[in-house]
This record gives sequence, structure tokens and C-alpha cells, in this order.
Amino acid sequence: MNRTNRFILASALLLAAAGTLGAQPYPYQDKTLPAEQRAADLLGRLTLEEKASLTMHASPAIPRLGIKQYNWWSEALHGIARNGSATVFPQPIGMASSFDEELVEEVFTAASDEARVKYLETADKVKSYQGLTFWTPNINIFRDPRWGRGMETYGEDPFLTGRLGMAVVRGLQGEGEAEGFLKTHACAKHYAVHSGLESNRHRFDAQVSERDLRETYLPAFKDLVTKAHVREVMTAYNRFRGVPCAASSYLVDDILRKEWGYDGMVVSDCWAIPDFFEKGRHDYVSTAAEAAALAVKNGLDVECGSSFLAIPEAVEKGLLDVKDLDRNVLRILTERFRLGEMDGESPWDELDPSIVEGTQHRALSLKMARESLVLLQNKGVLPLQPGQKVALIGPNADDEEMMWGNYNPVPKSTVTLLEAFQARVPELVSFRACGILGTEFMPQITTDERMAQLMKLSPDELEEVAKQYAINISDVKAYIRRAKVLEAGFLPALDEADVLKRLEGVDVVVFAGGISPRLEGEEMPVQLPGFSGGDRTDIELPAVQRRLLQVLHDAGKKVVFVNFSGCAIGLVPETQSCDAILQAWYPGQEGGTAIVEALYGDFNPSGKLPVTFYQSVAQLPEVEDYNMEGHTYRYFRGEPLFPFGFGLGYTDFHFGAGHVRDGVLEFSVKNTGKRNGTEVVQLYVRKPDDPTGPNKTLRAFRRVTLMPGATTTVRIPLDDEIFTWWSESAQNMVPVHGEYELLFGSSSADKDLKKVHYRF
Repeated sequence: MNRTNRFILASALLLAAAGTLGAQPYPYQDKTLPAEQRAADLLGRLTLEEKASLTMHASPAIPRLGIKQYNWWSEALHGIARNGSATVFPQPIGMASSFDEELVEEVFTAASDEARVKYLETADKVKSYQGLTFWTPNINIFRDPRWGRGMETYGEDPFLTGRLGMAVVRGLQGEGEAEGFLKTHACAKHYAVHSGLESNRHRFDAQVSERDLRETYLPAFKDLVTKAHVREVMTAYNRFRGVPCAASSYLVDDILRKEWGYDGMVVSDCWAIPDFFEKGRHDYVSTAAEAAALAVKNGLDVECGSSFLAIPEAVEKGLLDVKDLDRNVLRILTERFRLGEMDGESPWDELDPSIVEGTQHRALSLKMARESLVLLQNKGVLPLQPGQKVALIGPNADDEEMMWGNYNPVPKSTVTLLEAFQARVPELVSFRACGILGTEFMPQITTDERMAQLMKLSPDELEEVAKQYAINISDVKAYIRRAKVLEAGFLPALDEADVLKRLEGVDVVVFAGGISPRLEGEEMPVQLPGFSGGDRTDIELPAVQRRLLQVLHDAGKKVVFVNFSGCAIGLVPETQSCDAILQAWYPGQEGGTAIVEALYGDFNPSGKLPVTFYQSVAQLPEVEDYNMEGHTYRYFRGEPLFPFGFGLGYTDFHFGAGHVRDGVLEFSVKNTGKRNGTEVVQLYVRKPDDPTGPNKTLRAFRRVTLMPGATTTVRIPLDDEIFTWWSESAQNMVPVHGEYELLFGSSSADKDLKKVHYRF
């Protein structure tokens, strides 16, 4: 065929795709029409099988209608994950320590910029992790520190989680940036009443009171739906009151759709629908067709998995009415048009590819890492001084992957704590000294035969394996990397005498310890003392580290403990053996620089704990008890080690008396120290005539930055939301009139708060 004939044929095919030759385009191809109208027209042209295929997370192309291949599953927990290199920001639990909504939104604006750049590389064949629909943020409540995925959340408080979760949505979706377009999708997950354990999530039935549901587990979801207009909500694996969450008409239809007016998409967690019928799980129905029908009727739009392949069978057997499927597919198509994905164009197509892990985004990661650090203790050893002889030891000093957390990008470069110290202290003394755990656990973490074979392959051979099995190569490499470095966490502890000999003449020992995302996280094959399946069975620091810190203390060493973890650690002995404790979380690719800057006082730490640090698990209820009594600062009646909202700095702040004028709470804050500093001012509310309610509950916060000696007045409007409280008569959270205590200060601890009585 000559060139002219090929051109004629191509033109004919293009015209045919637009309708009949010579005709006007179909309405769904008219870019001037609203997305809903285009979607409705396209829906009417689909077969049953085509509609079913569009409800799959891996949605195939439908060439006859110009619908491209798309995959709904992408991750952006703290940077664009599993899709090549990208900027790695601190883990969400660390970002929550900033109490900085504006910065969180800025972080996710940067992430969505990187997402748009990467999306242009897909050539209209979007595979896993390459799309524009991100299954984040995780806004479950970090109810218990033993839950392995708590590090993915924004802490234990519903108000803080809602505020920061909304910032994530604004940053990702970019609403208002371009009329008629969504930059990407955010997804509020996991709906609802999900906060561990990983080991039983496929069969667990969460039973909680209506008060706990409405007061603790749902507020952040309501915020993201009704205020931030999140476009996706992901249902949880567990059952709620006997019904799998994806099939719960109470959660999805009554509350989400009708009560909150949600018109966006509902998606399943991955392979959650088979839990409906697979033996030993929920055992709720018998077949995939029944499960698919139940989920579709309940308004589940996209399944991550393959059970929705049974949709045509469900229709044929009379289990499912096509009108329910049409309702869902209409939402799917509408959102694809709003993303610009159906047309292959958007206002963000001209972004410079160099922004991905570029200078500005790395600087933003560093800024967030600085604000994420929480100084828990300082007996005068910090800031470190120039000229001091410093040693850096410990298992987490030179572990870049630990710093990335989970659901992470893999950056081109990372500044570990060791590298940052070496750049600052040429005469640094550094050695590992011990592993995260002791070598006695090594037999329990050997790799399997398949892994042993993969580890022998060359990079080119790995590429071929990835192509053969349709696996993202970055996943394969990450899998191997984890296997190789896992054993490094279990190196033998050096003889105590040798350690002390190598530290002779050292003024300050910085110990980089804690745990690792290789031990805590989502449904992991880890069974070790203190760790089970990604969760923890206790919250103590591993014994090998605890022993070494005590040895250093007994030898008279000044010890600064930098704790890396995604959760609260029981650090009672460490408050005695260590002179300073800095909670670093998993701080991202610039974390090493941020930590060294904080230790030397280049900036004044301002992070506050988004979770309670308990003394031990003896203070906690049973981990499977989802009732809030005994959990989190709001319902814990004991004395914590470090309270929610707590964090020290290198200066002091004084709070003046509070007054209410014209419906506004006013009080002064003064920097009484000698350094510039930022205080996170927190407002809590207590209702004295509700003895079974929360001790107090966060209702507002402000970041206040002051020069030494400077004073500012903080003003917090006392609107109805401040006094939203549980109502027995309404069986919901509504503004409740009565007597309240307004508690304001620097943490949730009573000793750190001042009080104003107020009648609403």
C-alpha cells in the first residue's frame, strides 16, 4: 500500500471512530459539553461486557469507542510511589507532627505536579501506578500504637486528621487551578472503622458504639467528603457490624451518599471483594457473582481485583439489575472526562519534567522533614556545639531505605544521617555497634528459594522477568533490595568493652536506633519477638538497643537518642539512660540533613506528637477492642509517657490568660526565651457534664512564630464546629448547647493548658 492510500485509510478510520463518515462527532466526543453529559452519551453505547470491564481497576481499552486503557491503582502516600524515581517526603505520621496544613498542601501540590509529568510518559497505556487516581490519604485513626499501618495516617485525633487530610486532597486534586478539570484524584481510605490488626483484617468484624463511630471514626471522612470534595472513597477490608464494609448500605448508602451527599466514586481495597466468599474470611456469600452483585448494588464503582468479571453472570442470573451497574459506570466515565484522561489533554501538560525530584521539591522535602521532628527530651545536651567530639552509632544511622518509610518512591539520592554528619563533622567517630534486633533472630528471616534465584539475576534479566509476569520493575528491585538489607538489621552487637573503647574521648554519642518499615507495615511476613505480620505485640525498644543505651549511660556518656519509627515507642528506660530524645519518624530523602540541623540548633524544632506515647502496653486495652475507651489522649485515663501535642524546642513560650470577646477566644503568646521559635498553639474543648465522653478533644490549632521577647495575640472564632458534640437524642455529632471548658496551650496535658469557662 502506497503512502497516499495509507493516509486515506487512516483518515477513514479516524472518521469512523468519530461516528459515521462525514457525520458530526458523537456527543461524548464533544469537548464543549459537560463531563456528565458526555459520560451519559458514552454509557448508552456500551455493551454489558464493556461496562463490566470499566469497573475493574485494570480497565482495558475499548477501541471501537476510543476509550483508552486505564489503571485506577496509583499510590502517592508521601510522594509518587512505585513509578520510577520521585521526591520522597516524610511519612504521613511525620507530616502530621508539623500541624502545618499549608505545608502539607504544598507537599501534595508538588506530588501532583510530578504525577502529571509522569502521566505524560504513559503513551495512553496506563498500567499500575502510572495513572492520575491516587489511593491516598489514609485517614484512619491511629487508635493503637501496635497497628503496623498507623505510620500511613495523620495520627490519633479526628480533627487533626481531617484538617491535614483535606490539605492532601486540595494539593492532589488541584480544584480551582483549572476550570472543568481535576488535576488528579485523591481517595479517602479505608472506610470505615479500620485501624488494625493486619493479621485479621480479612475476617475481622468491627463492633463499635454509634458514638464512637460518629465521634472518632467518621469525622475525617466527613470533612474530606463535605468540605474538600474528595473524588474517591475506598472501603475497608473488615466487616462493620457483621457486614463487609463494601457491602454495608449503612456506611455507603445511608451515611456517605445520602447523609453527606457524596457524588464521587467508591472503590474497593485490593482483593477485598473475594473476602466476601472465600473460605475462612467473611463467609458472607458463596460465589463471586453474588459478591459482585452485592457490591455493585451498594454503589461500589471500581473493584481492585477481579471479582467484577462476574458482573455479566450476576446480571444473567438475576442477581443484579443493569440500572445499578449503569449508575456506577456513569460515575466512572464522568470522572475520567474530568481528569482529561479520555481526551488526552489537560492544563498541566506543559509542566517541566525537571521538577521531578528537582531542586525545589527536594527543598520542600527538607522543609517538611524539619517540621516533622519532635524533640521529646533535652537535659541540656542540645544543641550540640562546634568543637565537640561526636560519635554516631546505631543500626539506623546509614539506612536510606528505612528513611523512605512504606508506599514510597525510590529517589535517585538520599541523605542518610551518617552522610549528613560526615558533611558537618570531619572527625566524626562512626560505627554500627548493633542491629535493630539481635542475631538470635536470624534463622527466622531467611529468604525463600524464589528470592534466592532473583538475587542472582543481572539487571537485564530482571527486566525480562518483570515483562514476562507484567510486574513493575521497581517492585521487583524493591523486593530484592529489602531481602538484601533485611539481614543488615540483625548484625551482632559489638562487645560492650569494644564499644566503650572506640568511644574514648567522645563528648556526645548520637545513637540512631528505633525500628524499621521492614518490621512494621501492611500485612508483612514477619514473625519476630515484638512483631507479628506487620503489627507489634509490644511497644518497647528492642532489647539489644536498650541494653547498649544503658551501657553508654552507665559509662558516663552523654547520649542523644534519635528514634526512627512510624509509631509510638515505650521509652521509659530511655528517658533515664538518654540525655536527649529526638523522634525522627521516617523522614524522607532529606531527613539526614534535617536531623543534623536540628541537633546543632540551625533551626528550632517545632514538631508536636500526633499520637500518645504510652509507657507500655500495660496501659492499653486489648488491641482488637475498637471501642475508644482507654485509647488515645481523648479516652486514655492514665498518665502517658509523652502526651499528644507535646514537643520541646530551644526556647520557651508563655501563654497569657484567655478571654472571650464577641464570640472569639483571645489570649497572648510570648517567646520568653533567647531564640526564634515556633509554637503550635492548641485549643481543646471539654464538656464537664459528660463524664463518659472524651477527656478533651482538639478543636483548633495555630502555628505561631516569634522572635525572642515578642508577643502576639491569638484569636480563635468560637463557631458551631468548636462545640460539635455527641447528642444522644440526635444519635450524631451536632452543635450542643451547654457549659464548656476551653483549654489552650502547648500540649494536651492539663499542666500545659489554661482554662476558660464558656457557655455556648
